[in-house]
Amino acid sequence: MRPLIAIVCSALFASPAPFAAHAQALTAAQQLAQDALIVDTHIDAPTELLAKWHDLGVASPETEFDYPRARQGGLDVAFMSIYTSAGEDAAGKATQIAHTQIDAIEALAARHPDKFALLRSPADLERLRAGNRVLLALGMENGAPIGDDLAQLDAYHARGVRYITLAHGQNNRISDSSYDLTRRWNGLSPFGEQVVARMNRLGIMVDVSHLSDEAVRDVLRITDVPVIASHSGMRHFTPGFERNLSDKLARAIAAKGGVVQIVFGSAFIDARAAADTQAYFRAAAQFERDNAAAVAAGKPALSEEAFDKDWDAAHPPVPTKLAAVLDQIDHAVKVMGIDHVGIGSDFDGVSGKLPEGLRTVADYPNLVAGLQERGYDEAGIRKILGGNLLRVWRAVEAAAKP
Repeated sequence: MRPLIAIVCSALFASPAPFAAHAQALTAAQQLAQDALIVDTHIDAPTELLAKWHDLGVASPETEFDYPRARQGGLDVAFMSIYTSAGEDAAGKATQIAHTQIDAIEALAARHPDKFALLRSPADLERLRAGNRVLLALGMENGAPIGDDLAQLDAYHARGVRYITLAHGQNNRISDSSYDLTRRWNGLSPFGEQVVARMNRLGIMVDVSHLSDEAVRDVLRITDVPVIASHSGMRHFTPGFERNLSDKLARAIAAKGGVVQIVFGSAFIDARAAADTQAYFRAAAQFERDNAAAVAAGKPALSEEAFDKDWDAAHPPVPTKLAAVLDQIDHAVKVMGIDHVGIGSDFDGVSGKLPEGLRTVADYPNLVAGLQERGYDEAGIRKILGGNLLRVWRAVEAAAKP
């Protein structure tokens, strides 16, 4: 990575005047990042914690999120992604894994009460962030841990889950996935419609990232409150990549008062990387089917690690730059308006495949500097960094009838 400060310093040897101008711009961006309320709606730290123990209260070079870099970047609210895969769902492990990940985040906050606090309501935000703490909210990526029981929504709400991405890489009981070649429900399932209604009543934000177009339309038809896309890009830049939102769907989300949180991962901001990602999810689904068939036939289970290693070798990362994220934001604002755009990085969730200048939670000032250079005023930047998401969260909470 060559962060913006390195670019600024390199200019010193070219011309003192450009250096002074760039340094001044970066300082202004850093100041705004520290003063503004930054809400990132998608960080996959819980998965990292279960894969290998990390103390995220101190510097953790193997991860993209930790406390020192979060404060360096000005991050205030980090939604921790409680992620379970389709394979874990099929194996009956999704509920256990979800609760274990929540336990891990609770343990992190308890281990460092001076650095972290759990956030369950925007009403508690100012009180809890006192002392320079980073607030940890919970979002569930994939509704699989709900199983077939609507009462599980109440249980997860009680544990602090404040948004649920209804599906992930494959269709589930609730919804069709954008990545799945088949369409099990042609949108939401009948159970999925009940899930959306119950989430509205509880005050859990409905997240339409990962859903098929038909499912997004079903959600918008059913919901009584605004919805979010916690980490999505604009399909304008990745034609044929259903995982990103079309302009038409983005406008429909905005019309309901919702917000699209622009993702940073290269897979969502570059057409070539998007094609590789879509192919990966479909190949992975076939791998899981082959694996299940092998186990059912009494054969040894196939190696998921070997599958991923072979895939990565055949599909090297596509380099991307911060400008591609800024382009996404520009287009989203053009399509939806400044009041309906936010950020959901996907840090720790894309295997390091991130644009130059946006590699960790320390890098939000680089994004702010880019927005300033493109002419966004302070009020608009504050909306994008977190104000819009908090508006939706408050609206969903206010309409709840638990």
